[in-house]
Amino acid sequence: MTALRITLQVLLVLTSFLVVLLVLLHKGKGGGLSDMFGGGVSSNAGSSGVAERNLNRLTIGLAVLWTVVVVLLGLIQRVDG
Repeated sequence: MTALRITLQVLLVLTSFLVVLLVLLHKGKGGGLSDMFGGGVSSNAGSSGVAERNLNRLTIGLAVLWTVVVVLLGLIQRVDG
């Protein structure tokens, strides 16, 4: 059980880092922190609609994987507890 727990913990760290990175890559929609740091000045040349949709899909997929890993770690903790 400990090998599974270690594997899930490593996966949790990796997916956490990647989700944060992908969220930061998203284009600011205005009115938030992205405007404060110059995101509101950028033009539409940064990413196309297809690239933005793919980034959204990848972010959502990783967030779902992160959620599954958190739930599995919680279940393992409860069983081993």
